[in-house]
Amino acid sequence: MVVAERKPLNEILEMLEPFKKILVAGCKGCVTVCNAGGKKEVEILASEIRIARKKAGEEPDVTEITLERQCDPEYIDQLEEPLKDRDAVLSIACTVGPQYIAGRYPLAMVFPGLNTTFIGGSLEHGVFAEFCQACGACGIHNFGGLCPIARCSKSLLNGPCGGSSEGKCEISKEVDCVWQLIHDRLKGLGQLDKLNRVIPCKDWSKSRDGGPRKMIREDLRI
Repeated sequence: MVVAERKPLNEILEMLEPFKKILVAGCKGCVTVCNAGGKKEVEILASEIRIARKKAGEEPDVTEITLERQCDPEYIDQLEEPLKDRDAVLSIACTVGPQYIAGRYPLAMVFPGLNTTFIGGSLEHGVFAEFCQACGACGIHNFGGLCPIARCSKSLLNGPCGGSSEGKCEISKEVDCVWQLIHDRLKGLGQLDKLNRVIPCKDWSKSRDGGPRKMIREDLRI
C-alpha cells in the first residue's frame, strides 16, 4: 500500500490561513489503512482546524467528505457539489489525490494534508516499512522474493557492501541487511547457487528516471 503521514498541524493551518471556507477531503484507500486520511482522520483534522480558528477569534466554516478513492476520476467527480461554496480543499489522500482534484477543478485551491512516504506494509500495529520503490521491472525472483532495490540502503544487486555487520546495515543497527536476509532465505530453499550469478546493471528507464509513467490496459478501456 501507499504509506503516508499527516503534515504538522501548524503547516496545514499556515497553508489554509487566507481561506475561510474549507473542505477536508479524505480517502478510503491506502491512507485509511495506515490511519492517515480515512473518515476518522478527516473528522479529527477538521475538528482541530475549527478549534484553532476559534482560538484565533475566527468563526470556523469547515466541512468534511471522505471519498471511496481519490485516484479515480469517477470519485473525484463527487466533489463537484461540495466544492461549490468552498474557498479551498484540503486533501488528506496520498499526493495523487490533490493532483487529481486540481486537474478536475482548475479554479479550486487545493492543498495536500499528507506527506506521501513510500510503498510498504505493516510490521506491527502502527509501524510501517518500505518494501517497494515501484521501479517498473520487478526482479525479486532473483533474490528469494526480497527486494534489494527498496530494502538495501545502496540498492545493490550483487551482494552486500562492506558496511554490513552481523546481519545489520551500516546506517543503523535497527535496519536489517537485506542481503543477509536474501542469503538466509536462499540457503533455506537450497538455492544458494543463485548468488553465483552476476545480475546485470538495472535498466532504470522503466522507473521514474525515464520520466512520468503511464500504463494502458486495452482490455479495460471503454
